Amino acid sequence: MAVAHSARPKAASSTSTRWIQLGLGMIAMMAISSPQYVWALFTGPLTEKLDVPLAEIQVTFSLLIILQTFLAPAQGYLVDRFGPRLLLSCGAALTGLSWILASQATGLMGLYVTYGILGGIGTGIIYVGVVGMMVQWFPDKRGLATGLVAAGYGFGAILTTFPISRSLHSEAGLSGTLMTYGIIIGVVGIIAAIGMRRPDADQLPQSTLDTASNDAVLEEGGYEPRQMLRSPIFWLMFVMMTMMSTSGLMVISQMGAFAHDFGVADAMVFGLAALPLALSIDRFTNGLTRPFFGWVSDRIGREYTMTIAFGVEGIAMTIWLLWAHNPVAFVLLSGVVFFGWGEIFSLFPSTLTDTFGTRHATTNYGFLYIAQGVGSVLGGPLAAVLHDMTDSWNVVFGVVIAMNFLTAFLALVVLKPMRDRHREQSYADGDLYLAARQDA
Repeated sequence: MAVAHSARPKAASSTSTRWIQLGLGMIAMMAISSPQYVWALFTGPLTEKLDVPLAEIQVTFSLLIILQTFLAPAQGYLVDRFGPRLLLSCGAALTGLSWILASQATGLMGLYVTYGILGGIGTGIIYVGVVGMMVQWFPDKRGLATGLVAAGYGFGAILTTFPISRSLHSEAGLSGTLMTYGIIIGVVGIIAAIGMRRPDADQLPQSTLDTASNDAVLEEGGYEPRQMLRSPIFWLMFVMMTMMSTSGLMVISQMGAFAHDFGVADAMVFGLAALPLALSIDRFTNGLTRPFFGWVSDRIGREYTMTIAFGVEGIAMTIWLLWAHNPVAFVLLSGVVFFGWGEIFSLFPSTLTDTFGTRHATTNYGFLYIAQGVGSVLGGPLAAVLHDMTDSWNVVFGVVIAMNFLTAFLALVVLKPMRDRHREQSYADGDLYLAARQDA
């Protein structure tokens, strides 16, 4: 293990500062959520403007997600190297600029480069950077803090969905809407980013890190990415997060298709069409679950919480499949499914930082976040191929339900014992370091 070279004394904690940082992080995440969550509003106008098939327009969204996830390690390294203020400001600027330039795009390649590539790079820097900052500011409440900023990303588009929809149908049209909201996204994101910074030692909770304990050594130290990548714990977590990402992203990307196949898409539930009502409920529960299960994990432990949450999703998806032809059950159970899925964005970064320390937390999470990109491929095009090969959603659901239960099992039976042994070894290394420091 890489231990710290100094254990600095902690002064009284500055609790207000870190909550301000959390608020700024949430604002930054809300600002960059629209490119992903309101994309569906743009597909129709873009198809009409560029006169191309929908499938070619959708490549833009794939580029956004792929760039956002697969560049995460490099983006995390840059944030660790140059600090959050500069890099997060650049991320916000790129995100806003992606919409501004997309408003002037006259062909597919221009749309791919602007909305897809620039947007993916910009949103990825913000997402990985903000999560990396929160695990450092809140060593005592990592689950809650990462859950709250992740919820900001999930909830943020609620503020822009209806205004953007109205703007698209007004005189502003597609180009005016992208230009206006691109400026808003960029300005809001930059203002939030300018106020963000790393914590000093005297701004962390006194009760969390006792300078005479191994916890202080482990917290101020940490594993470099190359050390972490040699650990079986990291690869187990990578496989687990990939399976959970696949499960949720399969539902997100295929929900419209199987809702129509099950005959419930246009059914009326509580006076509203079932599919858009389900999507609205899902967005809410997908945001709510992140701070909730993060808070729970701070109290009962990460692995116990994973087992509960992933098991809930597996059970909900099983019942959902059995009752899929019932519109009311389809709507309500979809919300439960997302309540059991969205917490991966608080549990995995918290568990990773608990295990490998804070010094390289942003870079390290960047490597784990690649699992989201792998899950987008498995849950999107490959799930669609599996459906086409079997001509059945039962097989697709069966695979992802099995992934849920397997991940819940691995969390408790495999990950927990491995992390317990890792912690004991880390404490032993810390004892050697503290003894050497006392002898010096």
